[in-house]
Amino acid sequence: MQEQYRTLAHAGVHEIEINKSRFLCALAPVATEAEAQDFIAAVRKEHPTARHHCYAYVLGADGGVQKASDDGEPGGTAGVPMLQMLLRREMRYVVAVVTRYFGGIKLGAGGLIRAYGGAVGEALDTLGTVVRRRYRLVTVTVDHQRAGKLENDLRATGRTVREVTYGADVRIEVGLPEADVEAFGAWLADSTAGTAVLELGGEAYGEA
Repeated sequence: MQEQYRTLAHAGVHEIEINKSRFLCALAPVATEAEAQDFIAAVRKEHPTARHHCYAYVLGADGGVQKASDDGEPGGTAGVPMLQMLLRREMRYVVAVVTRYFGGIKLGAGGLIRAYGGAVGEALDTLGTVVRRRYRLVTVTVDHQRAGKLENDLRATGRTVREVTYGADVRIEVGLPEADVEAFGAWLADSTAGTAVLELGGEAYGEA
C-alpha cells in the first residue's frame, strides 16, 4: 500500500492564451470517478459555447484509475498530454478539465500537446499541491482531568489530532505513522500515569 501521495491543495481555474486560443484549466480534488464526471459535466455547463472540454483524471493512491479524453481534438493531442502532466507531477485523486475557446489560428499537433499539457502544469503551479501520508488511526480514552493537558502535549509533539469527543470520558483520535505506534503507547503511558486506554483503528491518509 502507498505510504503517501500528492494531490491538489484546492480547486481552481488557471487560464493561458496561445495564438488567440484561450485554454482554461479547471482542477479539482476528487475521491471517485462519479465525482470526476460530475466536475467535468459542471465545467461543460459553465462554458456551453466552448469548442472543446478535454479532460484527464487520476484516482487511487497508487494511480490505479486513469482516464483521458481529447473531446474532438486530434487523437492524442489533448487528454493524453494532460494525463501525462498529472502523472509526471505524481498527482492522485485529481481531475483536470481544459476548456478551449478557439482563436482562429490552428496550432498543429505539437502546439496542441504543449498547450494542453502546459495549461495543466501551470494550473498545478498556481493552485499548489499537498502530500498526504498514510496514518494508523488510534483512539485514546482518558478522564476529563487529564484530557486538556494530553491534547496540548499531543499537538506540541507534532502528532495529528483528528477529533476530540467529550462524553463520560474524553476520546481523542490521533493519526500516527505505523512505525510510531509502539513508541506512542509507551509515551502515552508515561504521560498519563498509565490511566489512558489506547485502541488501534483503521488506516487513513492525512496531510504530511
